[in-house]
Amino acid sequence: MSGDPASVTSIAEGEEYELLAGEDGASFILRSKVDFSTAHLQGEDAARFRTDYESIRLQFPDWKPDQTLAQLWDQGGYSWLASQEAN
Repeated sequence: MSGDPASVTSIAEGEEYELLAGEDGASFILRSKVDFSTAHLQGEDAARFRTDYESIRLQFPDWKPDQTLAQLWDQGGYSWLASQEAN
């Protein structure tokens, strides 16, 4: 993603996590607001993320965004792809 705020759309947001998608639908930004970390997901990582995200949403339809995104961040391993945000 180009980093242009207009080129991303908010998919889910809670108090601790935020998920954005690129206009192309093939890239994602997963942010931990608490850790000030961001994972930019593209290519195979984005494809795997989409599958994981949809699977969790189907399994736990009543979960709030923070619950779903925390599951992906921690157990899904997407935190390993994150880098610290610039101040």
